[in-house]
Amino acid sequence: MKEFLQRELIGFGGYHLSVFQIVVIILIVLLAWSFSWLLKKAVVYRKNITELEKGRRLSVVKLLQYIIWIIAVLTGLESVGIQITVLLAGSAALLVGIGLGLQDVFRDFVSGVILLFDGTIRVSDIIEVDGTVGRVTEIRLRASEMETRGGIIMIIPNSRFITGNVVNWTHNHKLTRFSVVVGVAYGSDVEKVRTVLIECAKQHPEVVKNPEPFVFFSDFADSQLTFKLQFFSRSVFRIEHVKSEIRFSIDKAFRENDITIPFPQRDLHIRK
Repeated sequence: MKEFLQRELIGFGGYHLSVFQIVVIILIVLLAWSFSWLLKKAVVYRKNITELEKGRRLSVVKLLQYIIWIIAVLTGLESVGIQITVLLAGSAALLVGIGLGLQDVFRDFVSGVILLFDGTIRVSDIIEVDGTVGRVTEIRLRASEMETRGGIIMIIPNSRFITGNVVNWTHNHKLTRFSVVVGVAYGSDVEKVRTVLIECAKQHPEVVKNPEPFVFFSDFADSQLTFKLQFFSRSVFRIEHVKSEIRFSIDKAFRENDITIPFPQRDLHIRK
């Protein structure tokens, strides 16, 4: 066994690679992978934690996993006789050239590290980027993944989260207020309209009871009286479905209560 482990596989110049060194590298990789897997399982996949809490833990675990693999790579290189300091010093000019050519990629890597440390955006957060709303499914060093409401996976460079305007709908962990705008014909009973709108919102299971929904009489428009139904909900990701279902309820309730939703009208006066 000793002779087998000391057998030389590769040799050139003053460098030699033996079977024992290959075994050491394999063990380092297995240990790093096992420790990363156990860390994720022990910290993230636990019972009685919310999706937001799971997202925060996953971000921390992801950062620790990167550190584990960096240590594993450095240890593996040292175990085969490669001096890291000498390697970096010898390739300094090459690294400068690569850095100039891949500066956008490096900016994304730095942004990824900032995201993992800062915690302003975490896995399971509902965010809005350039008008697109989605749920963050994974944060990597260079780019992150976001699932839109249509089930499409978007891969977004991390620098866009740092330099652009991003709305995090779940960052403050509080209720979010949403609205549905509807117009009724002139001459309608506005008190009845307010009562019907509030009842339609209260009947939906995704609308919280406290704070209660309320209605703004927002405008005297050209062809209608404009009302804005305001309500609070925790279902940020499905909110467009919630609004659609509330609009169905409003249309049905208006028909039952003889409230008319007008179409655009103009009065034409003919002068002889």
